[in-house]
Amino acid sequence: MADKSDFAFLHPLRVRWAECDAQGIVFNANYFAYYDHAIWEWTKALGYKGWEDAPQFVTAHAECDFKDAAHFDEDIEIGVRAARFGTKSMEVAAAIFRNNALLNVGKLNYVYVTPGTTQSAPLPEEFVARVTAFERVKPSRK
Repeated sequence: MADKSDFAFLHPLRVRWAECDAQGIVFNANYFAYYDHAIWEWTKALGYKGWEDAPQFVTAHAECDFKDAAHFDEDIEIGVRAARFGTKSMEVAAAIFRNNALLNVGKLNYVYVTPGTTQSAPLPEEFVARVTAFERVKPSRK
């Protein structure tokens, strides 16, 4: 289970109508778009100015466990944090909250690539150090 206090970064978002299904709840695939948006905002919170200077990753795996639903016009917060570093990859823990209620938890695995390519490469030590200094719960290293 995720706890809101585990996240040094929480991105606020108000649920928009187009993200909901006929029941007025967020359509399940949109939670991955929320994670993706929050990860970019997290990258900026780490101090990267834009796409040009941010590390480049490709998604290798994404999963989500649903606990409750978000509804149209609700305020939610998306928490993301680096949970684990591999040699060439990073696992991100994600969770979405309505106030303190946990709505879902996610896990996303990203592979670092040489900028401008899809060729995997070792994670830059500067990135690992920056993220480790930022996070409340320190990422493990494998």
